[in-house]
Amino acid sequence: MKVYPYNKENERHITKFNSNFKMNRIAKTESATYLGMVVLEPGEVIGFHQAVIPQILLVVDGDAWVSSDTQEKQRLTKGDIVSWEKGEGHETTTDSGLTALIVEAEDLSVLNNMYSVKN
Repeated sequence: MKVYPYNKENERHITKFNSNFKMNRIAKTESATYLGMVVLEPGEVIGFHQAVIPQILLVVDGDAWVSSDTQEKQRLTKGDIVSWEKGEGHETTTDSGLTALIVEAEDLSVLNNMYSVKN
Protein backbone atom coordinates (compact mmCIF):
# COMPACT_ATOMS: atom_id res chain seq x y z
CA MET A 1 0.00 0.00 0.00
CA LYS A 2 1.28 3.44 -0.93
CA VAL A 3 -0.38 6.64 0.27
CA TYR A 4 -0.02 9.83 -1.76
CA PRO A 5 -1.09 12.99 0.08
CA TYR A 6 -2.39 15.77 -2.15
CA ASN A 7 0.33 18.33 -2.87
CA LYS A 8 -0.84 21.75 -4.12
CA GLU A 9 2.77 22.63 -5.00
CA ASN A 10 2.67 20.05 -7.82
CA GLU A 11 -0.40 21.54 -9.52
CA ARG A 12 0.14 22.68 -13.08
CA HIS A 13 -1.43 25.98 -14.10
CA ILE A 14 -3.23 25.46 -17.42
CA THR A 15 -3.78 28.45 -19.70
CA LYS A 16 -4.04 26.71 -23.09
CA PHE A 17 -7.29 27.35 -25.03
CA ASN A 18 -7.93 30.50 -22.97
CA SER A 19 -8.21 28.36 -19.82
CA ASN A 20 -7.36 29.33 -16.27
CA PHE A 21 -7.21 26.39 -13.83
CA LYS A 22 -4.81 24.11 -11.95
CA MET A 23 -4.53 20.35 -12.39
CA ASN A 24 -2.68 17.40 -10.92
CA ARG A 25 -2.53 14.35 -13.16
CA ILE A 26 -3.10 11.19 -11.16
CA ALA A 27 -2.28 8.03 -13.07
CA LYS A 28 -1.59 6.52 -16.47
CA THR A 29 -2.71 3.30 -18.15
CA GLU A 30 -2.28 1.65 -21.55
CA SER A 31 -4.91 -1.08 -21.09
CA ALA A 32 -8.63 -1.18 -20.28
CA THR A 33 -9.33 1.01 -17.28
CA TYR A 34 -12.26 0.77 -14.91
CA LEU A 35 -13.55 3.78 -12.98
CA GLY A 36 -15.93 3.56 -10.06
CA MET A 37 -17.42 6.00 -7.58
CA VAL A 38 -18.02 4.74 -4.05
CA VAL A 39 -20.04 6.42 -1.35
CA LEU A 40 -19.73 5.18 2.23
CA GLU A 41 -21.95 6.49 5.00
CA PRO A 42 -20.38 7.06 8.45
CA GLY A 43 -19.23 3.73 9.89
CA GLU A 44 -19.50 1.79 6.61
CA VAL A 45 -16.66 -0.35 5.28
CA ILE A 46 -15.20 -1.83 2.11
CA GLY A 47 -14.25 -5.14 3.72
CA PHE A 48 -10.82 -6.71 3.64
CA HIS A 49 -10.13 -8.33 0.25
CA GLN A 50 -7.30 -8.87 -2.24
CA ALA A 51 -7.00 -6.48 -5.18
CA VAL A 52 -7.92 -8.36 -8.35
CA ILE A 53 -5.83 -5.90 -10.40
CA PRO A 54 -3.78 -2.82 -9.42
CA GLN A 55 -6.02 -0.04 -8.13
CA ILE A 56 -6.07 3.42 -6.64
CA LEU A 57 -8.64 5.13 -4.44
CA LEU A 58 -8.84 8.95 -4.60
CA VAL A 59 -10.74 10.70 -1.81
CA VAL A 60 -13.19 13.17 -3.38
CA ASP A 61 -14.97 14.14 -0.15
CA GLY A 62 -14.86 13.10 3.49
CA ASP A 63 -12.11 10.95 4.93
CA ALA A 64 -11.07 7.32 5.16
CA TRP A 65 -8.95 4.88 7.07
CA VAL A 66 -7.06 2.47 4.82
CA SER A 67 -4.96 -0.54 5.69
CA SER A 68 -3.32 -3.45 3.91
CA ASP A 69 -2.09 -6.89 4.82
CA THR A 70 1.36 -5.37 5.46
CA GLN A 71 0.51 -1.90 6.86
CA GLU A 72 -1.62 -0.58 9.70
CA LYS A 73 -4.43 1.95 9.29
CA GLN A 74 -3.58 5.33 7.82
CA ARG A 75 -5.92 8.30 7.53
CA LEU A 76 -6.73 9.85 4.15
CA THR A 77 -8.44 13.18 3.55
CA LYS A 78 -9.83 14.98 0.49
CA GLY A 79 -7.43 14.79 -2.46
CA ASP A 80 -5.28 11.97 -1.02
CA ILE A 81 -4.67 8.79 -3.02
CA VAL A 82 -3.84 5.25 -1.96
CA SER A 83 -2.66 2.52 -4.33
CA TRP A 84 -2.69 -1.25 -3.97
CA GLU A 85 -0.90 -3.82 -6.10
CA LYS A 86 -2.56 -6.89 -7.60
CA GLY A 87 -3.09 -9.48 -4.86
CA GLU A 88 -2.55 -7.02 -2.00
CA GLY A 89 -5.12 -7.37 0.76
CA HIS A 90 -6.72 -4.14 1.92
CA GLU A 91 -9.67 -2.51 3.68
CA THR A 92 -11.25 0.95 3.69
CA THR A 93 -13.38 2.39 6.51
CA THR A 94 -14.78 5.80 7.39
CA ASP A 95 -15.93 7.46 10.60
CA SER A 96 -17.62 10.49 9.02
CA GLY A 97 -18.47 9.41 5.45
CA LEU A 98 -16.51 9.04 2.22
CA THR A 99 -16.93 9.69 -1.48
CA ALA A 100 -14.06 8.29 -3.53
CA LEU A 101 -13.08 7.49 -7.10
CA ILE A 102 -11.64 4.02 -7.67
CA VAL A 103 -9.46 3.37 -10.72
CA GLU A 104 -8.46 -0.18 -11.72
CA ALA A 105 -6.20 -1.30 -14.59
CA GLU A 106 -3.62 -4.03 -15.21
CA ASP A 107 -0.88 -1.49 -15.98
CA LEU A 108 -1.93 1.27 -13.58
CA SER A 109 0.85 3.50 -12.32
CA VAL A 110 0.59 6.61 -10.16
CA LEU A 111 2.46 9.58 -11.61
CA ASN A 112 5.01 10.11 -8.85
CA ASN A 113 6.07 13.46 -10.29
CA MET A 114 2.69 14.92 -9.24
CA TYR A 115 2.36 13.20 -5.87
CA SER A 116 4.91 12.25 -3.25
CA VAL A 117 4.69 8.95 -1.39
CA LYS A 118 3.76 9.39 2.27
CA ASN A 119 5.20 6.10 3.56
